[in-house]
Amino acid sequence: MHKLIYLIMLSFTVFAQDYPVLEFSLEEAVEHALLYNNTAQNSTSDVRLAQLQKWQTTSTGLPQINANISYNNWIQQQISLIPAEFFGGNVGEFTEVAFGTKQTMNGTLTISQKIFDGSYLVGLQAAKVYLEISKNAQEKTYTELRIAVTNSYGNILLTEENIKILNANITVIEKNIEDLEKVYENGMTEKENIEQLQLTRSGLISAKNYNLTLKDLAYAMFNLTIGVDTNATVVLTDSMEDLIALSEIKNTTIVKNSVENTIDFQIARNDLKSKELLLKLEKSKALPTINAFVNGTYSGNSNNFDFLDQSQKWFGASVFGLNMSIPLFSSLGRSALTQKAKINLEKSERDLNNLRQQILVKIKSAQNDLAFAKQDLVNKKQGLDLAKRIEQKNQIKFFEGLASSFELSQAQAQLYTAQQQYIQAMLYVLNKHIALDVLLNPNQIN
Repeated sequence: MHKLIYLIMLSFTVFAQDYPVLEFSLEEAVEHALLYNNTAQNSTSDVRLAQLQKWQTTSTGLPQINANISYNNWIQQQISLIPAEFFGGNVGEFTEVAFGTKQTMNGTLTISQKIFDGSYLVGLQAAKVYLEISKNAQEKTYTELRIAVTNSYGNILLTEENIKILNANITVIEKNIEDLEKVYENGMTEKENIEQLQLTRSGLISAKNYNLTLKDLAYAMFNLTIGVDTNATVVLTDSMEDLIALSEIKNTTIVKNSVENTIDFQIARNDLKSKELLLKLEKSKALPTINAFVNGTYSGNSNNFDFLDQSQKWFGASVFGLNMSIPLFSSLGRSALTQKAKINLEKSERDLNNLRQQILVKIKSAQNDLAFAKQDLVNKKQGLDLAKRIEQKNQIKFFEGLASSFELSQAQAQLYTAQQQYIQAMLYVLNKHIALDVLLNPNQIN
């Protein structure tokens, strides 16, 4: 397993020097992700597709112009039999006659226009709702990206802070070992006390190496999330303290329209609109449709291909017409479809009302989680300060011979645990802050 992780990290870092160093604050990282993350780009394309679909639907109700040119050349003309008496022949006999010229060419121009079509009117509204739904989906993608980028950013800061703390602890332990070895040389302590500190140092070095591996993985995941090559070198300009301070300043209180602003509610509301339009569509199918058209045709006839000559005669014809289609009876099929659409609409209305209550609970829960995280951070800071004092006192006692190596080791373990708990609590505050923020401010980057 360790070899596999090593090979993965090697693939991430071998060519890193070929890329420029990129610096990102958290805000800049989110902005970059919204522009270059693959999922974000796809959501932008989906919105563009919805805009084109809206125009495509609109254009079907605008004037349509079509041209048609046809050319016919009779390889063998059709023969008609005409009573011979029409031409002075005998009664009961027939004369073979070929009507028309051997070649013909026709050019037709048709202009058509919808006058009334209920389904078209509903289609226009549906295209607008479809565009709104696509924008909702894009906004949902953006909120998820904000959370993902923040988590990735925070994980890097967490591992870097861990490494910094571990390095500081290793330095202290090595100084203790060095001092204790001098005491041991004077025969004033036991070898076991040195070995106990060496064992603690070994554990710290192992933890540091593990965090270095996590750091490389965290950077690779961060690059992937914001849309940067995984081999690129990035530098984070915000510290964990900066982000915690920002969360204290940021306003995340519930306002009157907080529920309506959430992206989940907007999606559900547009789903309700789509159900309303489906009901309108089924009702519109009982209405007549009226279309108008103007048709102009020019025809040319010749036994030879002389249609490009100026002497060619062309005969024109034009017609204007209206077409009305009236649905009369569908054996109650339309009625069944209308009732189904009505039932689906009622279900969506109930779902929307239920979702409103769920979102209120979700917002309150997110507020409580953030408040608890902030209080827990205060407690963890107090615990860290206390663990530092205890460890320092035990160090003094140990070198004065008033405490055993076991007692010092216990105090050091308490300190290391308190350090880990404190930075974990900082990351917890950051994650809970962004979770609440994207609920209340889905249209903002921060």
